[in-house]
Amino acid sequence: MVEPASIGTNGIKGSRAGRSVRGRRAALASTVLMFVALLAPPAGRTVPLEVYGRLPNLEEVALSPDGTRLAFVRTTQDSRILAVVTLAEGKALARLRVGEAKLRSIEWADNDHLMIVTSATSMPFGLIGAEREWFMLHVFDVVKQKMHEYPNNDRVNDLRTMNVLSGRVMIRRVDGHTILFLPGIYVVDETLPALFRIDLQTGAQRIIRQGTSSTDEWLVNEAGEIVAEEDYNDREQRWRLLERRGAHLEEIASGHAAIDYPELLGFGPAGDTLLMQTIEDGDPVWRLLSLKDGTFGPPMAERKTLTSPIEDRKSYRMIGGVYIDDASHYVFFDPAMQAHWDAIVRAFSGERVQLVSNSSDFTKIIVRVDGPTHGYLYELVDLTTHKALPIGNVYDGVTEPLEVRRITYAAADGLSIPAYLTLPHGKPPQNLPLIVLPHGGPAVRDTADFDWWAQALADQGYAVLQPNYRGSELDLSHLAAGYGEWGRKMQTDLSDGVRYLAKEGIVDPARVCIAGGSYGGYAALAGVTLDPGVYRCAVSVAGLSDLKRMLQWTNETHTQRSQRYWDRFMGVTGPGDPKLDAISPIKHLDAVNVPVLLIHGRDDTVVPFEQSSKMFDALRRAKKEVEMVSLKKEDHWLSRGETRLQMLQASVTFLRAHNPPD
Repeated sequence: MVEPASIGTNGIKGSRAGRSVRGRRAALASTVLMFVALLAPPAGRTVPLEVYGRLPNLEEVALSPDGTRLAFVRTTQDSRILAVVTLAEGKALARLRVGEAKLRSIEWADNDHLMIVTSATSMPFGLIGAEREWFMLHVFDVVKQKMHEYPNNDRVNDLRTMNVLSGRVMIRRVDGHTILFLPGIYVVDETLPALFRIDLQTGAQRIIRQGTSSTDEWLVNEAGEIVAEEDYNDREQRWRLLERRGAHLEEIASGHAAIDYPELLGFGPAGDTLLMQTIEDGDPVWRLLSLKDGTFGPPMAERKTLTSPIEDRKSYRMIGGVYIDDASHYVFFDPAMQAHWDAIVRAFSGERVQLVSNSSDFTKIIVRVDGPTHGYLYELVDLTTHKALPIGNVYDGVTEPLEVRRITYAAADGLSIPAYLTLPHGKPPQNLPLIVLPHGGPAVRDTADFDWWAQALADQGYAVLQPNYRGSELDLSHLAAGYGEWGRKMQTDLSDGVRYLAKEGIVDPARVCIAGGSYGGYAALAGVTLDPGVYRCAVSVAGLSDLKRMLQWTNETHTQRSQRYWDRFMGVTGPGDPKLDAISPIKHLDAVNVPVLLIHGRDDTVVPFEQSSKMFDALRRAKKEVEMVSLKKEDHWLSRGETRLQMLQASVTFLRAHNPPD
């Protein structure tokens, strides 16, 4: 077990030695550690594939606003328990079996109420339409030990409503009551958005704003009043921002945008401003919008691009932001708060530190630490007692993550491609077998943070390359470099990475396979059809194979803006564009001369299951070596432990057979 860290006059200092067992047991939260340990399997064994494949053993750790209670989810095998304990005494206040529910997040609404968000693929009773993932809010009353669902499946304001959550929940304290302002839906001739007001003390609920098909989101102030609404008309490609003027919402800003329009992020540092993100000259810019006169201020002075704001739990205002490079970095506008955070980061020098949860006054903070000294675990930092104490490992059995190196290489056209290389333990980085593991999205990015899939493959003896190919969301310039390059330069960026590692002598170019999920699954198929000769096998998880069929499905089930988004990446003008054939793996079966494994969840509502099933049929008819694994009750994100493990076991068995690591 990692020893507690200590906070001295110069900040927090990490320590792994020198404290007695008696001292540890007397420390704050030691009883929480013991509670977690009761549910943990024995340590000290090697890391089997099952450890990586199953859901994290400890996740969704959340502090109550007053910092006295801790909620977390503990998973052992297929048993998942949501627990609530007191920090001071370690008293168990609740233990709830999660079962097969797909838990998405937990968050404290106040000191007595825990918000639990789950999702399901099955459509709520009474609705018809395309399949999608439906999100639901449950509120657990810790004192009364009762669970409630909001909004209730009932008639509210004489409108038919469903227990569906369609946006971010705003928590406000109004007249001594905790009020949730919850974006949901109501049903008339169609399903439309609505903003619900839920009083957690009385259970009363009502709709305070009926939206239209163009409504995007709302913002509510500390008095419980809607102060802003953002709309986007998909057909007209027109956005508008409405602001409260007296008793009404009036338009104060508008414009046209095919895809990227200004985004309402929340309140600014001052209570009379809104924080908006706009796209200007190809870059994201944060500006403050005055609630007094509706004018935009100058770009905010922060020199680093902040990707998301940090909101204060008491004032609901922005107090900082997050930017990402190899890891997440936190910028606070208050110098004292920034000094506290910097001290926490210094305590875990050389490791990656993520802010997970905090008390309202920021005296207690939960962080997740990832690095060679402390491993991969949650820590409780108490700035009043000047101590940092471990809560528990994210994965039992993973006490020291494998090394992740940041590398940069040049694509064929000279574009710089940052990437991450995870290396197997105990092997010199020379002539290693390689798995290329491109991320999904594609408009997301990889970092050096712990990645269970990459770590699992590296633990099998492979080097694992995760490139941030063009089209990854490093910045808008790198993202835009991918427009029109789907299956083209976005693909060769991957094989350019293989050639770079081979030239450096790190990998054996004759022992390279490619694997990935979603867009990464497409890239795996494209690697053996559009860029053959690089890989000796491919594993596609929920990958796209027939882009024309995919865009036809998108037209039927999504907005026109979604269609324009994919057209921009693929460099086409819709599902009828003949250029789609050139970048669809299913149209290039003759190029396949290596084994292919297809894995897909039956309940996938992002990439239809048929994208893999039809590719499997086509490859089999073409007499190619192909296998198919169907994951029952699984969605696009491998949300269930049983099927996530099934995917990993099938992948590793396949890779070891066709690209032995030894």
